[in-house]
Amino acid sequence: MARILVIDDDVALLRGARVGFEALGHVVLTSATGMQGLADAAVKSPDVIVLDLGLPDIDGVEVCRRLRQWSSVPIVVLSADGSEDRKVAALDSGADDYMTKPFGMRELDARLRVAQRHHELKSDEEPTKIAVGPLEFDLVRNEARMDGRSLSLTATEFSFLSFLARNAGKICTHRMILGHVWGPRYSNEAGYLHAYAYRLRRKLGDEESRLLVTVPGIGYRLDIEAG
Repeated sequence: MARILVIDDDVALLRGARVGFEALGHVVLTSATGMQGLADAAVKSPDVIVLDLGLPDIDGVEVCRRLRQWSSVPIVVLSADGSEDRKVAALDSGADDYMTKPFGMRELDARLRVAQRHHELKSDEEPTKIAVGPLEFDLVRNEARMDGRSLSLTATEFSFLSFLARNAGKICTHRMILGHVWGPRYSNEAGYLHAYAYRLRRKLGDEESRLLVTVPGIGYRLDIEAG
């Protein structure tokens, strides 16, 4: 059984979704606008969201973007628009799956279960501690140490540095880092990264950029061989 939030302005669809999902044993919450859906997602803590893109107040793709700024709840888009551009936009903005209307309730229910399983597997596999060269991270307590010495990092600095640690040895693009740390709306604000990278290097004693490596014009990499 899951708590399913359906965000759609089609009254008939909301009624049908409620009947269909409740018959399958789920608890159903409904919202008729994007803003109400965002509020319900925050307050009512659904397990999974079914989202229409053609909402009366804000576009469903924007709803995806806003949700992903603070939530990892699985999102399955259910839209009458089957164009490739819309599918790509929704998936790039954080949707886990995309179905077009008309739809079958059993298939939709199956896709919701798959999205939930992927979310649960990802949560289970997420490490609580990471070590990269001389750096150690406690992701539960948001603490970082360098050669055993505690680092005094702001929440944003920790988020930036720990994201690189999760992807140690790999190049993380400006867009990837900005989207993770500040959210999708800041994807073009590379100046933020330059400032924070400078501050982090000072705290790490890495003025020569051997640990926190700049990849010019692309992004940053945490060197797993440094130290």
